[in-house]
Amino acid sequence: MDRFWLKHYPAGVPADVDVTRYRSLPEIMDESFRKFAARDAFVSMDHALTYADVDRLSAAFGAWLQAQGLQRGARVAIMLPNTLQYPVALAGALRAGYVVVNVNPLYTPRELEHQLKDSGAEAIVILENFAVTLQQVIARTAVRHVIVTSMGDLLGFPKGAVVNFAVRRIKHMVPAFSLPGHQRLTEVLDAGLHMPLHTVSTGPDDIAFLQYTGGTTGVAKGAVLLHRNLIANLLQCEAWLGPALLDASRGPLPEQFVYICALPLYHAFALVANCLFGMRVGAVNILIANPRDIHQTVKDVRRHAFHVLPAVNTLLNALAENSEFQKLDFSNLRITIGAGMAVQKAVAEKWFALTGCPVIEGYGLTETSPAAVVNPIVATGWNGTIGLPIPGTEIAILDDAGQPVPLGHPGEIAIRGPQVMAGYWQRPDETAKVMTPDGFFKSGDIGVMDERGYTTIVDRKKDMIIVSGFNVYPNEIEGVVTMHPGVLECAAVGIPDEKSGEAVKLFVVRKDPSLTEAQLAEYCAQQLTGYKKPRYIEFRDDLPKTNVGKILRRALRDPASVEVAKSA
Repeated sequence: MDRFWLKHYPAGVPADVDVTRYRSLPEIMDESFRKFAARDAFVSMDHALTYADVDRLSAAFGAWLQAQGLQRGARVAIMLPNTLQYPVALAGALRAGYVVVNVNPLYTPRELEHQLKDSGAEAIVILENFAVTLQQVIARTAVRHVIVTSMGDLLGFPKGAVVNFAVRRIKHMVPAFSLPGHQRLTEVLDAGLHMPLHTVSTGPDDIAFLQYTGGTTGVAKGAVLLHRNLIANLLQCEAWLGPALLDASRGPLPEQFVYICALPLYHAFALVANCLFGMRVGAVNILIANPRDIHQTVKDVRRHAFHVLPAVNTLLNALAENSEFQKLDFSNLRITIGAGMAVQKAVAEKWFALTGCPVIEGYGLTETSPAAVVNPIVATGWNGTIGLPIPGTEIAILDDAGQPVPLGHPGEIAIRGPQVMAGYWQRPDETAKVMTPDGFFKSGDIGVMDERGYTTIVDRKKDMIIVSGFNVYPNEIEGVVTMHPGVLECAAVGIPDEKSGEAVKLFVVRKDPSLTEAQLAEYCAQQLTGYKKPRYIEFRDDLPKTNVGKILRRALRDPASVEVAKSA
C-alpha cells in the first residue's frame, strides 16, 4: 500500500517502529521500575506510590495470585475506579502471566455477569462500593477468588483510615454485601510480600487484555489484545509524541512529566495514554477518581504543574467552562490530546484561548489498542481532522463492497497495523464481520481522506441519519450548533418520519438559560441546508453519557421514548 502520508510526518518521526524490541508488557514495566525507581508513579488524594512501590506491591499481588493455583493465561478481572490499587493490580496480574479483564465499576448486575461469564474470569479485584453488584451474580460465574479493596487502601495512615471512615460512615457509599471467602487486598498484599513471584515466559503472541467493547450496540465483545499489540501502540505513541515531549523550544524540559488522568483507567484510551505510556516514559499520573465532579477535579489538578492532559471533548468543555479551572496556570501544559469522540471546533477554540495549548485530536478504537490516527503533535491549532496514520499503520477508506473509494470521497475507515487486535474473544463470527481478508479492521466509522493523508471523521455508520435519501451526519450538526454562544452541549439523532423516512431531532443543554427554541431554529436555518436542519429541538438539563464522557445518542433515540414524527 502506498503510504503517501509519510511525506507529511513531522521531522524525526519514523515510518515504522520495531515491534520486536520487547517480548511482553512486563518486560517494559520491569525496565521502568528499575530506571525510575525513586520517582513518583501515581498520585491519589495527595498520596504517592513510587515506581519502586508499584514494583514491590504488584510483585506481591502477582505472587499471591500464583499461590492460589491460577494457571498461566487465567483471566483476572479488575473492577476499580482511578485509585492506586488499579496499577498495582494491573501490573501484578500481567507479571504473573495472567490476562487482565477491565470492568466498568458502574456496571449493572446483568452487564457484570455477562462480562465475567464471557471472559471466564477466575479472580476479581473489586472496590467494596460495588461488591453488592458482584454478590448478585457471582454464583453464575467462574470467579473463585474475590479480592475486595476500600477507597483508602494504599493511602497510608492516617489518611487511608480517614477516607474509609468517610466513605463508609459519613457518605454511606458502601452498601452491605456478602461475599463468603473474599480476601481483603491489604491482607493479600501482606501475604504476597513473603511469597516469590515466579518468572513466567510471556511472549508477544500471548493475550494481555480482554478489553470489552460494543455494549451500547448489543452484547459486549472482548477484543483480544496481545502483548505485541500493546507494545506496538506504546512504541508508536512514543515515536509520535516525542517531538513535543523533547522540544526544548516549548520551555525547559521537566525532570519528570506530570500527566492528568481524568479518564477511567479501565477504558482503552486512559489505559494506554496514561497508565502504560506514563510508566513507559517515567511520568507521574495524577489520578482523578470521579471526573464528573468538576469541582473536586479542579481541586486535585490545581496542586500540580501538569504537562499532559488526555481527555474527551465533553471533559475539555466542562473544564474550560469552570471558573476555578480558568484561574489555573497553564504555562507548563505541553500536550492536550482529544480522542474518544469528535473534538468540536467551539471546544477546541475555547480551550486554546484559555490555555494557549492546542487540542491535538486523535482517533482509535478498543480494537486498535487504541491509537491509530493522530494529528502531528507539533500542530499549532485544531484543523477538524483526526490526523495522519501513526507509524506502521495503514488506513483505507472502503465502500460497502469493501473496495477503496477515491480520495475525497466518504467511506468506512479501515485500519491495518501491528496494534490491531487478534479478534473478538470466542466470537469468530463477529471477528469475520470486521476483518478483511488482507488484514484491515473495519471501524464502523465513516471518514474522508484528503491528498495529504489526513482523515476527517464524518460519523458512525450506525448514527448516520437518512433524510429523504440524503445522508445527514450528526457530528456536522452538533459541530455547528455548539458554535452558538447559548449552547453548552448538544446531540443530534434521527427519529422516524412519515414523509422523509427520518427527521433530525436536536437535544440541547443550554449555556444561556434564555435561549429559545425559535432562536436556535433560526440559527440552524442560517447555518444548515434544508434537509440537515433539526425539525425538533428539545432542551434538557443534561445528556446521557458513558463514563468516559461520550454522549449516548442511542439512549436519546430509543424507540421506547420516541414517537413516530407526524409531518404537517
